[in-house]
Amino acid sequence: MASWDIFCSVVDNFGDIGVTWRLARQLAAEHGHQVRLWVDEPAAFAALCPQADAGLARQQVAGVEVCHWTADWQPQALPDVVIEAFGCTLPQAQVAAMRAAERQPLWLNLEYLSAEDWVAGCHGLPSPQGQGLQKYFFFPGFVVGTGGVLRERDLLVRRRAFQADAAARQAFLAGLGVILQGEERLISLFAYENAGLGEWLDALAADPQPTRLLVPRGRILGDLRQWLGEPAELEPGFAARRGNLQLQVLPFVSQGDYDRLLWCCDFNAVRGEDSFVRAQWAGRPLLWHIYPQEEGAHWDKLDAFLALYLQGLSQAAAQALQQLWRAWNTGAGMGEAWRAARAHWPEWRKRAESWCAEQASRPDLATTLEQFYQNSLS
Repeated sequence: MASWDIFCSVVDNFGDIGVTWRLARQLAAEHGHQVRLWVDEPAAFAALCPQADAGLARQQVAGVEVCHWTADWQPQALPDVVIEAFGCTLPQAQVAAMRAAERQPLWLNLEYLSAEDWVAGCHGLPSPQGQGLQKYFFFPGFVVGTGGVLRERDLLVRRRAFQADAAARQAFLAGLGVILQGEERLISLFAYENAGLGEWLDALAADPQPTRLLVPRGRILGDLRQWLGEPAELEPGFAARRGNLQLQVLPFVSQGDYDRLLWCCDFNAVRGEDSFVRAQWAGRPLLWHIYPQEEGAHWDKLDAFLALYLQGLSQAAAQALQQLWRAWNTGAGMGEAWRAARAHWPEWRKRAESWCAEQASRPDLATTLEQFYQNSLS
């Protein structure tokens, strides 16, 4: 058993803490490590993990010691591995202790997920930090030569069993207050603010096939409220119908329940990194709202992923899906793009499952981290 410290700074969304919390649990449960997760905003953690207490400085949750990372952080017993997640800055006291240690911990900078070509060339590279201390860049990714993506050992077995069990799906949805009617298409929506939402909702309302749109509480609710013309904030439990579109607002759910929600749906619109990866493991068509970056840097990231994800599709299907993803991320043209993409639904659904299988054939992120640590010992 090795000891691991993971440091996570919550910026303005749940992606960073979502990824690090899943990683911490997996390192403890599947690899038998002693893991401490340091988070600077316990309230964000508690939103993802309802059994946690945001007021506690330290607590054991799911085999992980979750600790409040405060501004006056004091040195702790050094672990075997230190993970600096997503470019957060380690406490200076931690770095000083690592430099002074006779046996220095393995220091990893866990980067954001990307499909860009340069990632494999940078994965695992060292960065000297002075006095013999080194930090290594660790890049998650979708191709050989990267760190892979998070995937629990039994995830796909659990997902496929759930999707094959109509009663389990019905019971789970009923627990969220969702009672499906007839042949409704089920869509989940978790996104940043998006000017293109209204156009998409107009298309869904006019679509011959009935749609039920499930919207967990989040940043997109302001745009939804505006489209509906509702005077008050939309709260969990709110429901409305427009044409052939039935909308329901859901509470912000735990990670496990969010996974099951994705598994239930025929189509998932997701955002950021954590929900993006989990939607891929659902094996269903998806739409990614990538986090906007300065000077449009996110477009390279989006196009790099699509270059991989669209492989094997017919030219018409690939073009339609690319148009849909670009429309959603520019906030314009969603109505036309959605109608064009719908014409290729069977092919898209088949590709979603084959993509999932391709990614599952590669080592997951926790396993590649474990292998990197083991290699560092030799």
